[in-house]
Amino acid sequence: MFIMDFFAAHPLLTLTTIAVVALVIKSIRIANQYERSVVLRLGKFNRIAGPGIYLLWPFIEWQTKLDLRTITADVEQQEGITRDNVPIKVDAVIWFRIVDPERAVMQVKAVSNAVVQVSLTTLRTVLGQHTLDDILKAQDTLAEVLQQSIDAVTEPWGVKVELVQMKNVEIPPSMQRAMAQEAEALREKRARLIKAEAELDAAEQLRRAAEVIMQNPAGLELRRMQMITEVGAEQNTMTIVMMPSEFVAMARGIADAAKVVAGKA
Repeated sequence: MFIMDFFAAHPLLTLTTIAVVALVIKSIRIANQYERSVVLRLGKFNRIAGPGIYLLWPFIEWQTKLDLRTITADVEQQEGITRDNVPIKVDAVIWFRIVDPERAVMQVKAVSNAVVQVSLTTLRTVLGQHTLDDILKAQDTLAEVLQQSIDAVTEPWGVKVELVQMKNVEIPPSMQRAMAQEAEALREKRARLIKAEAELDAAEQLRRAAEVIMQNPAGLELRRMQMITEVGAEQNTMTIVMMPSEFVAMARGIADAAKVVAGKA
């Protein structure tokens, strides 16, 4: 009752008190742990506020609140020409975060859009500096080149580019058929090389076997008997006529003598 009487007796003081309390309440701001506010006072940079509770004086201070968490942004599909003159389409994903809120507000407008636009132009430029084989086979290396190139541009803006990855690489259907034919030709080449190496190894083993048999002629007879045993085990109707090796040598001698006589005649 006393308080009410006091306010009634001093209306100017009452209005001033209410105005001050309302001003303080309106000035209270809260920033989450992952947020920072860039506060300008009468148009000039004043401070970085947050996280937690802080005061922002109306009419003389205003803020720009930024999220410091890692941002994932899609880089829309870009069409380019590789160094070996192949038209391709590539889309990518970029991960970045703000590390300096002051520079992110003072140095560039709409920092997230600026980073994406830099990524677009850098992706198109990098595509023209590499061949199609490099883009398809060395995507990790290419992603590192993209990350370093984009980060070099965005570093003055207080932005750190953490990772860049290419999602999809599209090539013309005609080039796909050509690559399939090339892959098939390479597989056929490897198959022929493997077959030739196998034949070479087999010939080398046969040569060694022949040398062993030449050192001991009885080994040839044993190999011949083993072959007959293998043929007989198959229960077929094949007839095998055995001839002594002397008959073969005699036939060869008669043939040589006949050639000599024919030559003299």
